[in-house]
Amino acid sequence: MLRIVVLDGFTLNPGDLSWNGLEELGDCVIYDRTAPEDTVQRADGAEIVITNKIVLSSDVIGRLARLRYIGVTATGYNIVDVEAARKRGIPVTNVPTYGTASVAQMVFAHLLNLTQNVAHHARTVSDGRWCSSPDFCYWDTPLVELSGLTMGIVGFGRIGQATAKLARAFGMKVVAYDVTMPAHTPEGCEMVTLEDVFRLADVVSLHCPLTGQTENLVDEQRLALMKKSAFLINTSRGPLIDEEALADALDAGKIAGAGLDVLAAEPPDERNPLLKIENCYVTPHIAWATRSARERLLNVAVENVAAFIAGEPKNVVN
Repeated sequence: MLRIVVLDGFTLNPGDLSWNGLEELGDCVIYDRTAPEDTVQRADGAEIVITNKIVLSSDVIGRLARLRYIGVTATGYNIVDVEAARKRGIPVTNVPTYGTASVAQMVFAHLLNLTQNVAHHARTVSDGRWCSSPDFCYWDTPLVELSGLTMGIVGFGRIGQATAKLARAFGMKVVAYDVTMPAHTPEGCEMVTLEDVFRLADVVSLHCPLTGQTENLVDEQRLALMKKSAFLINTSRGPLIDEEALADALDAGKIAGAGLDVLAAEPPDERNPLLKIENCYVTPHIAWATRSARERLLNVAVENVAAFIAGEPKNVVN
C-alpha cells in the first residue's frame, strides 16, 4: 500500500471536512502543521506527499528517495521546485479552479467595506453613538456608489473574469490587462495596457500569479498613476505589491485605500506598516477558505492522487 503524507492539512481541513477519500487510497498520515526542519523526517518513506505551504526545495526532494508524487493543495505551486521534481520524474499537481467564486466574492467584501466603511460605522453603533445621535443617521466618511465607476483588473483568468462579472452586475465599467489576450473578451470589458489599468480605474484588483515578472508589480511608479480617489484590492499574492511603497502612498493620501487578503510574509511581521494604516484593511488570507471552496479543493486533491495511482495523472504543472 502506498504511503501518503499530508504535511500541513489544518488550514484546508480544521475538522469540518473528511479525509476519508484520501485515506482510502493508501496508508495515510496527516499532520496539521510541519516545521521546515521536520519536513524530510516526516515525508521520508512516503511515495506521495501533499503540501499546501510547506516548501519542497530541490534539497528536500533529493533527500526523499521513495517520493513519486507531489500534490499541492492550492492553485499556486511556487513552494515546490518543480524542475527538480521533473528531473526525478515526479509529477507535481495543483488544484486550479476551486476558489474562483469565493475569491471574487472577497474582492467585493473588501471593496464594499472601503466604499461604505462598513466596519467603522458598525463599530460606532456598537459603541453607542447611534443611540445618542441627534439625527436619524450619520456617516464619517464619503459613501461611494459603485455604479458608473471603473474596475481595473490585472490578470484576466478565471478569477479575474469572475470579478469582472460581479463588477458588471454592480453597474461598473471594466478595463483589464493580461499578458495573454483572452480568446473572448466578455461583454462590457475592455482590454488595455497595464499602465492604463492603473490610470483609468477607480478600483484596481490584482489576479495574477507570482513570478519574477510580477513581483513588486505594484510599485511606487504604478501607484503614482492611480487616482487619489482609487482603491487597491489584492486577493492574489502578497509580493505583487511593494508594501513600503503602498504604505507611503496611503499615508500621503495618494490613493484612497486598500483591501488586502494577502501580504508578502504570512504570518506578517508585527512591524509591517500596512497593519497600522487607517485606510488599509487586511484580512488573514481567507478569500479561498469558504467551506464550499475548501471542500472542492480537498475533493480535487484526492482525485489528483487517485488519477496518479491509476496511471493517468491530471492537473500536472511540471
